[in-house]
Amino acid sequence: MNRSRSLAWAHREAPLPSPRARWLRASGLLALAAAVVLVSLMSGSANLGAGRALHALFGGADEAARSIVLGLRLPRLAAGFAVGGLLALAGVLMQALFRNPLADPYVLGVSGGAAVGAVLALAAGAAMLYVQGAAMCGALGAILLVYALGRGGGAPRLLLAGVAVASACGALVTLLLAGADEVKLRGIVFWLAGDLSWASDPGASVLAALVALGCAVLLARPLNVLAAGELRARSVGLDVERWRPIVYVAAAAITAIAVVSAGTVGFVGLITPHCVRLIFRTSDHRIVAPASGLLGGTLLAAADWFARTAVSPRQLPVGAITALIGAPVFVGLLRAGARGARTERSAALDEAEPPPLK
Repeated sequence: MNRSRSLAWAHREAPLPSPRARWLRASGLLALAAAVVLVSLMSGSANLGAGRALHALFGGADEAARSIVLGLRLPRLAAGFAVGGLLALAGVLMQALFRNPLADPYVLGVSGGAAVGAVLALAAGAAMLYVQGAAMCGALGAILLVYALGRGGGAPRLLLAGVAVASACGALVTLLLAGADEVKLRGIVFWLAGDLSWASDPGASVLAALVALGCAVLLARPLNVLAAGELRARSVGLDVERWRPIVYVAAAAITAIAVVSAGTVGFVGLITPHCVRLIFRTSDHRIVAPASGLLGGTLLAAADWFARTAVSPRQLPVGAITALIGAPVFVGLLRAGARGARTERSAALDEAEPPPLK
């Protein structure tokens, strides 16, 4: 059993906590999210102070403070929570669909297609609205291409088609960057690395996150069956051929919305579901889906706060921050899963009866 499989295996085999313990852990996630909200609204390159920022949040203070808090910090905070929640939910769906703990929202080439469209628009000097439209067209094109190539071959063929499309899109982006104007290159690089400054109007992404969260909760039982394996799903009467494209389209669509809103932000959709499974000691998607949405939004909002304040007044690409956080966290999760699997195997061997003496 390799490490990635042992990580998922350890999640399934861990003893379930009591309902009270789950509520306490959920309250902890909510408290963490509230703390990130307060810190993000009260701090930034403009030193408003906590009291002045809170006063501006409720419509008071002067015009400059209200413009900064309500016009800049609050929309960016909302976009961070929405995009992070979308990526986390997409990761939950992908890992259930492919039964692979290493699956993430970008494995199907959606981000690659969006990147091709966005880079073409940015290189042409298009306005933000047209850049987002081009990214959405590229993402939808990648979704249709992957589905056409992987149709009829089950999850493995779909996965291979996604990897192939993602590789091709990556090559196209490299060629476009090589020929891009130096003046526009910085904006292109920031978009590719993830940048929430594009999300000046987060209403669409917030609405999409709420709809996606509701749909994920409603699909929790089919996701539980799909994650148990195709044979198990068929044995309980689940129509795998019908549910697999539904989950694929849902995951691809919410990934496309997230990428269009903030560029390619890595690791949020990969590590968040694993963290939630370890926190709550369960793989039940009725718990994993909503908790992942909340934790993913909190993680991205916190990373964006750091990206815009660490070297203020300059800003860092938020995707680089999430990668710096996500890589060591995921390595730690892999090691924890491997230790858990070894402990379970050792306990099983200790309980086994010794062979009779001859």
